[in-house]
Amino acid sequence: MEEYIIELKDVSKTFPGVKALDKVKFNLRRGEVHALLGENGAGKSTLMKIISGIYTKDEGEYIFEGKHMDDLTPKKAQALGISIMHQELNMCEHLSVAENIFLGREEQRYGVLNKKESIQKAKEILQRLNLDIDPETLVGKLSGSKQQMVEIAKALSMDSKVLIMDEPTSSLSDKEIKDLFKIVHQLKREGYAIIYISHRLDELQAITDRFSVFRDGKYIATKCFSESSLNEIIALMVGREITDKFPNITVPKGREIMRVENLTTNKVKNISFTLNEGEIIGFAGLVGAGRTEMVSALFGLDKIECGKVYIEGEEVLITSPMTAIKNGIVLGPEDRRNLGLCTKLSIMENIALANLDKICNKWGVVNRKKEVEMTNFVIERFKVKTPSGEQLAEKLSGGNQQKIVLGKWLVRNEKVVIFDEPTRGIDVAAKVEIYHMMNQLKRDGYGVVFISSEMPEIMGMSDKILVMCNGKISGEIEGCVATQEEIMKAATNFD
Repeated sequence: MEEYIIELKDVSKTFPGVKALDKVKFNLRRGEVHALLGENGAGKSTLMKIISGIYTKDEGEYIFEGKHMDDLTPKKAQALGISIMHQELNMCEHLSVAENIFLGREEQRYGVLNKKESIQKAKEILQRLNLDIDPETLVGKLSGSKQQMVEIAKALSMDSKVLIMDEPTSSLSDKEIKDLFKIVHQLKREGYAIIYISHRLDELQAITDRFSVFRDGKYIATKCFSESSLNEIIALMVGREITDKFPNITVPKGREIMRVENLTTNKVKNISFTLNEGEIIGFAGLVGAGRTEMVSALFGLDKIECGKVYIEGEEVLITSPMTAIKNGIVLGPEDRRNLGLCTKLSIMENIALANLDKICNKWGVVNRKKEVEMTNFVIERFKVKTPSGEQLAEKLSGGNQQKIVLGKWLVRNEKVVIFDEPTRGIDVAAKVEIYHMMNQLKRDGYGVVFISSEMPEIMGMSDKILVMCNGKISGEIEGCVATQEEIMKAATNFD
């Protein structure tokens, strides 16, 4: 048996104007978790799409179980035993667990769907993974972590040998991550080969055997994870050592810019806090604590049942995103691809959509010159990596997409900026760029509301931390003295 189940040698891939991969190499052993690391745009996704047959390599060798793969397609890759779990889960929420597992490969008898057989086989696979999931339950009723488990079960139902996991923990709680890792360890013991992509480096030490680093489409190194420090890995990824991961700055706190009194919706209760100019307030809490629901109300997405919101001392009535924006409140949402961007439109069109009132004349005609100037300003100020403003948003890396989501609002010079999980799914260097963006807002006198599920990030970038639990504020801690233990006690209401 060959040492490697997958081996790539001098593989290249070029798109118009972009060399996505430049003579890279990669290998994968049976029974290992091999982490694929690099900044957004490093070439990781392109490499995975070549391995899974979505893209065809321009040059180089791709060897699977000793055989050269020159005309691979997604269907052929699936038949070989290669499965990919994308960051955005491809589940049919209106179908049952069993129907999702066998979608396109339904059990049949005499040309008729055999629903009973599908349910039984799905039950056997779920039991093998020690998952307490009813195969007849609609997938839409499952939590994010259980949907991830169903994706794994689907891969196993196809007799997969290689599992590619792309940011599988990006929206999971700590407990859900532990449950996922138990499954990963089990799959390793059974001889599965796993390619694992994640920007959360701290979690990799629990499951990773080896890692390969890519930078700007080039192969950098492959090493054993246990023999490398996180600082060494980060330096390989970005080409330099990042000494200050959370570059928070201190600026004089200005006047009150927003005050929230007893904000109540059908999901959160009696939320009260004050935000000043030049201040970052971080909201911490476990998944489901009500943080996103709270900012959804402030941005007019959820109905405010009672309570008051004041902007610069004057009470404002927020009934829609339009009224929120008119009163100086803007939001970078948690789900940037579905809620923050129109991915089928260009960078310029995305920026223009959020600023039509700024670039249209009184007859509603877009001023092309203003549109171009605004787009160039966002690209230059936030260092967006793109050939031009005409580039489709879907072609950008996750970090650059996030810069557009935030940048399109910041050109408005509004008063309150809300960041909901702004660094989710982006690399270390891009995170630091987002932090510098937040610091610049502080310098410019904005008030920033910041939601994050990463405890070090909340502690590192917040001037004040408000902790939420069960839809209420359960603790208030100054950022400079906060500890993880204190935040967790408030997040769980544990005394």
